[in-house]
Amino acid sequence: MKKLAIISTFALGLAFTSCDSYLDINQDPNSPAESNMTTSIMLPAAELNLAGSYGNFMRITGGYYAQHYAQTFGTSNYLDFSQFKMSATRSSGTYTQLNSRVLKNLETIRSLAKANEEWGSYLAATTLRAFTYQALVDCYGELPFSEAFDVSKSSPKYDDGADIYAGILAELDEALEKAQAADQVATNFLFPGKNAASWIQFANAVKLKIMMREIDVKNDVVAAIGKLVTDDNFPEEDVAYAGCWKDEAGAMSPYFAEEFSPAWGSTQINVVANVAIIGTMLQKDDEGNVTYEDPRLPAFFEKNSSGNYTGSISGSNFSTSDNYKSTYWCRPVASYDMPVYLITRSEIEFFIAEYYARQNNAAQAQAHYNAAIEASCASAGVSGAEEVIAKFPYNQGSWKQTIGISKWIALAGTNNYEAWCEARRLNYPAFGNVSGSQMYNQRDDSSYKPELYVPGTLYTPILVEDKLGPNKILERWPYADSSASRNGSSPEFPGYTTPVFWGK
Repeated sequence: MKKLAIISTFALGLAFTSCDSYLDINQDPNSPAESNMTTSIMLPAAELNLAGSYGNFMRITGGYYAQHYAQTFGTSNYLDFSQFKMSATRSSGTYTQLNSRVLKNLETIRSLAKANEEWGSYLAATTLRAFTYQALVDCYGELPFSEAFDVSKSSPKYDDGADIYAGILAELDEALEKAQAADQVATNFLFPGKNAASWIQFANAVKLKIMMREIDVKNDVVAAIGKLVTDDNFPEEDVAYAGCWKDEAGAMSPYFAEEFSPAWGSTQINVVANVAIIGTMLQKDDEGNVTYEDPRLPAFFEKNSSGNYTGSISGSNFSTSDNYKSTYWCRPVASYDMPVYLITRSEIEFFIAEYYARQNNAAQAQAHYNAAIEASCASAGVSGAEEVIAKFPYNQGSWKQTIGISKWIALAGTNNYEAWCEARRLNYPAFGNVSGSQMYNQRDDSSYKPELYVPGTLYTPILVEDKLGPNKILERWPYADSSASRNGSSPEFPGYTTPVFWGK
């Protein structure tokens, strides 16, 4: 059975010597000698560890919680995720990697850059720090922030998520004030060879996402969002780690290496398509005739061995025969060089559409909604955005549902973790009236009835976390055991159904 791998930055570095001169060292970038410690040594190391966790564990878990993915019958690696579960130990490795190998290194980079007045590098490290902290708040709710790297604090306090959001926004504003577009930036994988202008745009996109997440609980962000939208200085393309992966063990895109490559000694199939996303992107009438096929479907999922698109059911890995083994289900499209998306142009446009929808400016909301779908199709490398828009037209009267479902579909092929976050925030897709056990009862293969699924909805898994119950999405993860078990300041876990601060 595979374990979710923690990327060795040094091993990856050796594979990338042709990409960046920083890797031409005989020193672990995570622990460089003090005399060698520079922003150009440390930034790529922090980036690869971020890509290794956010682009792998968080993508996989998000895919299950958003019901883009289901567990293959007959295997059990991620069956708990399929049942909307998360334990305190399951995420500990990822938490440790993001905390120790990303945030800690980024804080050192910020200190070095500030001391040397490298304001482009300072902005880059600050932006990635804000991005990482937001990702952690969005799954844990609370975590150490203000005292996180205070060596005098053996048990740093857990800060409220709202306070962390305020802190990272203040840090972004301070870094943006210092940086100029022409400033040089330390060696990095995200925008190689580019100056701070690209990082300014990315920082603005991170600010937009942060403030849109908290808009329902913090009304005073509306004016700041409006200024960002008016200034319109966002990335013109998807922000992703792309073009830096190789078809070699230790150098592949992390999600592919974990789930699709035999390089780690396993060919077990775990992740397959969920009936929810397949049933939304491929719709049929009562006679089984296709009435709508999303043009992005072949870019997001492969056909099964029979040349069909099929989705499995969340919550079970049992089957009474060989009918529904791994070859029956669709698999996500993946390759050794697949990008690790941090934020896409489509997401930015959806956020702007939502801003205008909240202002009751239907014309601008529709324009940016359509642009979001067009950007999603462009990322997928397909035409046919007009077909998608016609199937899922913008509706100002139900803008949350319209944007929520369309964003959920768009993120299925790029960033499943963000789809889980947005489903919790917008409450769409909502739960329908059909449960997983109605579509498959575990005892009789003839009970598999995907035609019962209602497009654009979620459903209760066949077996679901008992503390969660039916028709509820997992709202948060238990505090990581690698942090909470040795921290006397760790709060009591508030429960799986308690939203993080922006979902209350």
